[in-house]
Amino acid sequence: MSIDHNLTAAIGASAEDRAGSYAVMHVLAATVIVALFSYIFTQRRGRKKVSQKSQESCVHMPRTLLTSLVTPRQLETAIAEQHNCKPVIPFVPYKWPLALDLLKRQYYILFSDNTFERLTPFFDLAGTCRIHLFGNTGYFTTDPENIEAILYTRFDDYGLGSRRLAFFSLLGEGIFGQDGPAWKRSRELIRHQFVRVQKQIPEAFTPLVDELVSGIAEAAVDEQVDLKPLMYQFTLATTTMLLFGEPHSSMAKEERDAVRDNFDYAAFGCGIRVRLADVAWLYNPAKYRNACRANDFGEEAAAEKYAFIIDFFHLVRNPVILERLLEEIASVPTGGDITRDQIQRLPFLRCWLNETLRLYPTLPLNLRSANKPTVLPRGGGSDGRSPVLLPKGAGITHSVYHLHRLESIYGPDSRVYRPQRWEDGELIRKARLGAGYVDFNAGPRLCLGKDFALMEASYAIVRVLQAYPSIRLALGTPN
Repeated sequence: MSIDHNLTAAIGASAEDRAGSYAVMHVLAATVIVALFSYIFTQRRGRKKVSQKSQESCVHMPRTLLTSLVTPRQLETAIAEQHNCKPVIPFVPYKWPLALDLLKRQYYILFSDNTFERLTPFFDLAGTCRIHLFGNTGYFTTDPENIEAILYTRFDDYGLGSRRLAFFSLLGEGIFGQDGPAWKRSRELIRHQFVRVQKQIPEAFTPLVDELVSGIAEAAVDEQVDLKPLMYQFTLATTTMLLFGEPHSSMAKEERDAVRDNFDYAAFGCGIRVRLADVAWLYNPAKYRNACRANDFGEEAAAEKYAFIIDFFHLVRNPVILERLLEEIASVPTGGDITRDQIQRLPFLRCWLNETLRLYPTLPLNLRSANKPTVLPRGGGSDGRSPVLLPKGAGITHSVYHLHRLESIYGPDSRVYRPQRWEDGELIRKARLGAGYVDFNAGPRLCLGKDFALMEASYAIVRVLQAYPSIRLALGTPN
C-alpha cells in the first residue's frame, strides 16, 4: 500500500501553518494599528496611575517607614548586582518606528505554510536575543540553560501572561489557561484521571487500533491512502473514549468534521490573538467566537491533536529505518492485545519516536511572562554567557523547535531525520531531558498525557506496520 505524499503531514504541525488570504491580512493590519495605540495608551496610563499612587502613599507615610521602602527599580538593581547580571546585546534589527515592520513580518509569517522555519532567522541571531515592539523589550531564547530555568528551576517566577487572554475563548478556565493555586488544583484533578487511564492502557487501545487498521483499507483508492485524517480521527477517538467514556467515532461524520473544522479555525484565531498580547480582545470576530463555543472539549482536543499525530512522513522515505522497525516488531504477536511490557522491549521504536518529537515537538514555541524580577542563567554580556535580569512583566519566548536543531547538541546533521542518534543513550544524557530535549514540556507543567501519547502511538505504529508491511511512497512522489 502506498501513501499520497501531498496529503501526509509532520507531527506537531500547528494550525498556525495554514496559509491565509491577503484579504484577511488587510483586516489584521487595521486591527494591529488600533491595537498599537490602545496598547501604548493603556501602558502609559497604567504607569501614570502607579506613579501617582506611589507619591500619594509616600506623602502619608512616616519618615521612619520611608527609609525601609525599596522601589521596583532598586530591587531589580540589587538582584542584578547579586547575580552579576549583564544586558543582552543581540537584538532583532528594525526600520520602522516602534518596530512595526517586525510586527508586519510576524503576520506574514503566521499566514505562511511553514511558520517555524520562517522564524529561524530570528532565533539564529543568538542563543538569547532582545526584540523591541511598541517601545517595550521582550526576549527569546534557545539556550538550554535558560529553558530549564523557565520550565523548572525558576518555574514560580513565571506565569502565562497575555497568553491566558489570547486562548481563554477556546480553552476557558482550564489547566492550560491557569496559573498558581487554580492551576495546581486543576492539575491534581486531571492527574487522578490519567492515573485511572494508565491502568487501562495500552490494552484499551485495541478496538480503536483495529478500527484504524480497517479504516486504512476502506479509505484506499487505487492502493493510495491519505493517512493524516485517519490518524487524527484515531487520536481524537482514543482521547474521548478513555477520558469521557465515548469515542469520537460514535458521532456522525458531519459532526466529526464540524468539530475538526471549528477547532482548526479557533486555534488559528488564537495564533492571531497571542500576537496582539494585552489587546488580544481586539480580534474577536463572530466566526471565531462560534468556533470556540462549538468545541466543548477544546482543551483536551488541543492537547491531543497537536501533541501527537502519528506520522509516517519520514518512515516511508527511509527504507532502512522502516526495515529496522519491521524486524523489531516481528517479536510482537499479531493477534490479541499488545502489552506495555512488549512495547517497552522495542528500543528502536522509541528512538523513532524520540527523533520525531525532536524535529516536530509537541509545543514548538512557548511564551512566558516574568511575574517578579528574575534571572536567566545565560545570555548577557559580549560573550552571551553572563546571567540576565528579567524585570517583572517581561515576556520571553523559548523555541523548542529551534532548540532541537542546535548543532551544539545534536551535531552537524541536526536537521536530518536520523533515529539512530538515540541508540546508545549518550545523546539524552548530553541534551538532558527538560533542558536540551523537551518532548512533552518539562518541570511542574510536564504533560500528564506523556505516557498515554507514547503508548497510543507505539500501539498504532506496530499494528499498522504489521498489517501493511509494504507501505511505501506513491509512485512518482519525490523522496
